[in-house]
Amino acid sequence: MGIISSFKKRLPIVGAGSGSSPSSPQPTEPRAQVPPAAATPDPKGGKDAATFIGDFVKSNPITLFMKGNPMQPMCGFSANAAAILGSYGHEVAHVDVLSDPEIRQGIKDYSNWPTIPQIYVGGEFLGGSDILAQMHEAGELKEAIDAAIDGDGK
Repeated sequence: MGIISSFKKRLPIVGAGSGSSPSSPQPTEPRAQVPPAAATPDPKGGKDAATFIGDFVKSNPITLFMKGNPMQPMCGFSANAAAILGSYGHEVAHVDVLSDPEIRQGIKDYSNWPTIPQIYVGGEFLGGSDILAQMHEAGELKEAIDAAIDGDGK
């Protein structure tokens, strides 16, 4: 007896001849009802995208608009930006642009910058992941963050 025939003898027989007919209905559990899309919470809190973005940027010293969240970024650029900002030990307010198409487009319009992530420190738009990395390496990001945290950057 070969390995394959030995293996086949251990497998359960499924399909025709297994005691169930495809035409007989099988009892099933009732399916959970999925709430309609309108029932999901509005991340903007009822505001239009531009107002939400402006208020959010102004009310948080360090703001990151990204794909995903700092604990579970959904792209490498967002992961890089979150890691750099997180290395300074201050709270980073973030918005997952994937959660709302209006925010995703709205942040691009707000900054006139076509890519995500987007970083704001002290209410000022710094740029994306590459610019953030350059500022970090040059020591400029620390200065901007310190000024924003201390209140001098507003």
